[in-house]
Amino acid sequence: MIDIDNTIAQQPYDGLQVEQLVKNETMEILSISLAKDAIFPSHTSPKDAHLVVLEGSIEFHIENQIVNLGSQQHFSFSKKVEHWVRALTNAKFLIIR
Repeated sequence: MIDIDNTIAQQPYDGLQVEQLVKNETMEILSISLAKDAIFPSHTSPKDAHLVVLEGSIEFHIENQIVNLGSQQHFSFSKKVEHWVRALTNAKFLIIR
C-alpha cells in the first residue's frame, strides 16, 4: 500500500513545531519547523543524529561554535552533546537519529 504523508508541507511556521514522522526500534525521524527568530531550546540527543535543512536557514549552536546551515545542507552531531537552534528565516529541517 502506498501512503503519502503531507506532514512536512502542512507544518506551520508558528514558533517551534515538532512532528514525529517515523519511530521504530532502529530509527527516528523528526520534522522541525521554526518561525524566523524562534529558538529550539538547549537539549541533547539520545543518539548520534543527522540534521537536513529542507527550507530556510538556521544557526546551530554546539560546543561553543555556531554552524550556519541553509536549504539542502546536512550536518551530523554526536549524542549527548548539548546544542540549540535559532531560525534566521522561516525554516524546516529533519532530524534523523
